[in-house]
Amino acid sequence: MLEARLAQAALMKKLVEAMKELVSDASFDCSAKGLKMQAMDASHVSLCFLELKSKGFDHFRCDKACNIGLNLQNLSKILKCAANEDTLTMKKQEESDNVTFMFENNQQDKIMDFEMKTMEIDAENLGIPDTEYKCKVTMDSGEFMKIIRDLQVLGDSCTIKCDKEGIRFSVSGDVGKANIVLKQSEAIDVKVEDVKDVKGKKTVSSKQACKIEMDEPVELSFALRYLSHFTKATPLSSKVSLSMSEGVPLVVEYSMEETGKVKYFLAPKIDEEEGN
Repeated sequence: MLEARLAQAALMKKLVEAMKELVSDASFDCSAKGLKMQAMDASHVSLCFLELKSKGFDHFRCDKACNIGLNLQNLSKILKCAANEDTLTMKKQEESDNVTFMFENNQQDKIMDFEMKTMEIDAENLGIPDTEYKCKVTMDSGEFMKIIRDLQVLGDSCTIKCDKEGIRFSVSGDVGKANIVLKQSEAIDVKVEDVKDVKGKKTVSSKQACKIEMDEPVELSFALRYLSHFTKATPLSSKVSLSMSEGVPLVVEYSMEETGKVKYFLAPKIDEEEGN
């Protein structure tokens, strides 16, 4: 039997939203350690990896390791029936072909439960090798999302270059060109009275650090539409890390500290001139 309870359904909602545009059907491996999922997108250009540790749940019980196949679009529809503050309990009996999602709202004395049919998903579990990356950049996840959104206006491909000067995001398209550079910096606390929004009202803000760990400069190009999909995970973490080396996929990781993490792997675009 599997029984897992989260204090707030919001976490599972965010996780499914972060994956459903890339992965339609997902196979969750359940064990006493927690839940894991990895799946490639339909074009086999990117891979999505999810880990939710057992200690990240309010209650977690898994008597026997099992595999649960679910359609993420349908799961998203079910999760939208829950309020963010509702308690979410997921249950699956050993011989059952269904998984139950129960939402409890203590303030309204309301309980809802939904049964969802599981799927047999024939997907190869790819071994993700431990790679020593030449460059790792840790930055504010909201800033990364904004950069990708801004660059999409001008083109389809983004070149990411990391060197001692900082990290540079570049795009060149039919409309024009753009370069955005982030230099290595420490986190700076910004006082409330120093920051105002567009209406002149005081707001709370802070400038996040951009940390660069580098053995050698790296420059690679990637499809912006995949990077845009990755930024769907922004609500999960205030930080995102980008790990790069020549000739291997980019790793974009959103860590939820002790709860778990979401990682995306994206193959670099090959320069057509190099292929000739």
